[in-house]
Amino acid sequence: MSASFPKFFRVRQIFDRPRVDSIPTEVDRQLARLQLHNKIAAGQSVAITVGSRGIANIDRIIKAAVDHLKGLGAKPFLVPAMGSHGGGTAAGQQAIVEGYGLTEAFAGCPIRSSMETVVVCRTSEGFPVHFDRHAYEADHVLVCGRIKPHTNFVGEVESGLMKMMLIGLGKHEGAKIYHRAIQDYSFGQIIRSVAGEVLSRCRIVAGLGIVENGYDETALVEAVAPADFERREGELLKLARRWMPKLPFDRADILLIDEIGKNISGAGMDTNVVGRKFYDHRPADDEWPKVKRICLRGLTEETHGNAAGVGMAEFCLQRAIDQVDWKITKINCLTGGHITGAAAPATYDTDREMLESALANIGLVEPPDARVLWIANTLHLAEVECSAVYLADARQRDDLEIISELRDLPLDVTGMLPEVSELGANQPAAAGD
Repeated sequence: MSASFPKFFRVRQIFDRPRVDSIPTEVDRQLARLQLHNKIAAGQSVAITVGSRGIANIDRIIKAAVDHLKGLGAKPFLVPAMGSHGGGTAAGQQAIVEGYGLTEAFAGCPIRSSMETVVVCRTSEGFPVHFDRHAYEADHVLVCGRIKPHTNFVGEVESGLMKMMLIGLGKHEGAKIYHRAIQDYSFGQIIRSVAGEVLSRCRIVAGLGIVENGYDETALVEAVAPADFERREGELLKLARRWMPKLPFDRADILLIDEIGKNISGAGMDTNVVGRKFYDHRPADDEWPKVKRICLRGLTEETHGNAAGVGMAEFCLQRAIDQVDWKITKINCLTGGHITGAAAPATYDTDREMLESALANIGLVEPPDARVLWIANTLHLAEVECSAVYLADARQRDDLEIISELRDLPLDVTGMLPEVSELGANQPAAAGD
């Protein structure tokens, strides 16, 4: 192995790990707390939102909600609630839902996918409020979504039930106008303005908020009454911040990422994890971690070619670019107001070429001493490959377990690396640790 690359070792991170033991039992218990039988009459229809993110256990969570509503004598159905994702088409959005295992046969209810919206009113700021037509025509709407830090905005409420009522149920037309409005007003003002109108006009019967832990597991499911959405979502956001995964070190010269995708994060790669919430190619002064260069190797299969966020990487493999559906990527990035997220990085045919170029562009540090972190994606961070310079620090940390010896970067004869998840299999424990 050439001395131009650092050696690597593997760590296992120790995160807080609250978990829901029985998804069906907990969903049923939570919804029962709200006594929805007092609001939903037998025979009434209930639209249940399904977003595009790769939420852990989303198929089981939604099915449990369907079963609870059926137990009330209601007629539930699923509505893809995902703005412009899936290429901004009804078929594309239904395919995303089904890709998560939520087929009509599994869920036990219909999927009604359409990009048609109803303009229910205009906000005090003067723009229209769009709402999915199928959901608008239902007797009730159950808003289901994961609560977590947003990838572009900061506030007391970020990604969750409130945002689902705007961007998700607003479909492509709503997502476009709301993201335009956010450029003239604050995110907090727009989310409260639109959510207030939706709550008063669109028969929202309940919310089902989901919070995950750092291992991509369901940590909490909570049913929330519509009147409590803003207050409770703000409280759950604090838990989500505490439990979310993070990189094991707060500085890196290079972050090597195997894959990005819409099922990983709305931004492709979670900006809260990589430290690029405000700027594409550098952290803000008070933002952590500090990552100099990002190298990208590919897209997830579940993202269906949507490479939103690829523009945040400085370097990437040509194979990643070959996976991109530029039409749906541009639609999504333009709708979300993150135009540069669709820009192409410098591309290379092999990992060796990409890393050599990246290592030559990190300042005066010599390549063997570079701070390099290698991850599967920004959602799965339980195990991370770390370059040798981190080893002394890792040995002092009680939240890290060193699970391999120092070893060469495993480039094959063609200059390519395996997936980092493959590399972790059967690694020997480091001597003396």
